[in-house]
Amino acid sequence: MTDLSPTDKHIHCVTNFHDLVSTPFNGEINAICWNRKLSGDFSEIVKKVKLSGNITEIGQEELRELQLSEQGQLAREILLNDWKLLEAHGASPILNVISHYDRDDTYPFFPTDVYSFHVDRSPIPVDTFLCTYYGESSEILPNSEGQKKVLIPEIRNELRKLYRGAEDGFELFLSEHSFDLHYQANPDAHPISLGLGHLWRLAVEHPESKVPPCVHRAPKEKPGQHRLLMIC
Repeated sequence: MTDLSPTDKHIHCVTNFHDLVSTPFNGEINAICWNRKLSGDFSEIVKKVKLSGNITEIGQEELRELQLSEQGQLAREILLNDWKLLEAHGASPILNVISHYDRDDTYPFFPTDVYSFHVDRSPIPVDTFLCTYYGESSEILPNSEGQKKVLIPEIRNELRKLYRGAEDGFELFLSEHSFDLHYQANPDAHPISLGLGHLWRLAVEHPESKVPPCVHRAPKEKPGQHRLLMIC
């Protein structure tokens, strides 16, 4: 796994929120990172939250009401400040404690859950923001180190067997089922860990985008360890 000081051409690092949201994607750059080292005990927040299912969403009021140590309070202030910054930018952040995501076994040869390398798509210009504060962190894949799964002949043939419709509707079928959003890493690929505490902005596939969307995936969680993730 690559450390977070990447020389990759598709990543640009900044030192503040303003630059994170205002620096344009261009050329090969489709991932921007506010590189930072956070203080505070985020694990305490994970332990204090009442969990419900494999993903628990934490509201701001619930977060404020938690009885925390001094280090836990520092972590809470960082979370609330990130929330405020993102909302002021027009985003709708969600803070989750995650034990695991649901797996997709509808098509065993083609899982479409978030553990698969994929890109996000939107009908309007928008970016994906995410930050892992505790636990395993998400990963991104340089676009040059992966291939759309729907372009791999063996997989494409299996998808055609599923489709069984007119040829001119096949691409629409792939899009409607989000098959065209998923990527397979090359054998020599080097996924990049997004690390802890860094706030990332990832390019999304939309009609006005001038760069390739950023390929990313959720990590496989360690048994018994939860993740604390803000995403929007």
